[in-house]
Amino acid sequence: MKAVLFDLDGTLHDRHQTIRRWLGAHIQHFDLPEAYGPRFIELDDFGYRSKSEVLPQLVQELGLSHDPAELLKHYSTALEWACPMPHAHDTLRELRRLGFKLGVVTNGWVEAQAKCMEICGLTGLVDDVVISKAVNLSKPDPRIYHLALDRLGVSAAETWFVGDYSPQNDVWGPQQIGLKTAYLPTGHALGQERPEVVLTDLRGVLELDLQ
Repeated sequence: MKAVLFDLDGTLHDRHQTIRRWLGAHIQHFDLPEAYGPRFIELDDFGYRSKSEVLPQLVQELGLSHDPAELLKHYSTALEWACPMPHAHDTLRELRRLGFKLGVVTNGWVEAQAKCMEICGLTGLVDDVVISKAVNLSKPDPRIYHLALDRLGVSAAETWFVGDYSPQNDVWGPQQIGLKTAYLPTGHALGQERPEVVLTDLRGVLELDLQ
């Protein structure tokens, strides 16, 4: 094995903690009711549902007088609270020490994902980052995984893929091109997908079959 590819949100970026931290400031700033936070997390669906839908629904459900547009504007500051997943830095540094090439493959907008990487202190710890909007390809399109491999100069047989939020994107998709997958259960639960390994936390990456 020569390389490890990672998803970003929920894998290297602790999105749960980021959202919790932002929600604390958000609720205080707008003097929102206690029920707002748990319901936001539920409607957010691990980030897969647009906040332009979530926030108006919250206003309606909770009978708030707030302008959804103002709430949405404040959501745009959420990445200021971004933080890395526990053990992310140490795991990446150790993989690099062992000589592995490291990449990130993430769906999302270029500016937001690049900012997230920078604030989390991840940018300098990987060799390459493939962001869907930058390459006009999105997981689970097999071409995005092939592109990431090509940019690192490795083959699928030489590479693990570590991901979480969407088993379709981070288990099923990579497996279609021959990548071994390690699933970190911080997002949607597995359905029919069968990863090679289920991790407890990122330290488990160092225990994979890396030979």
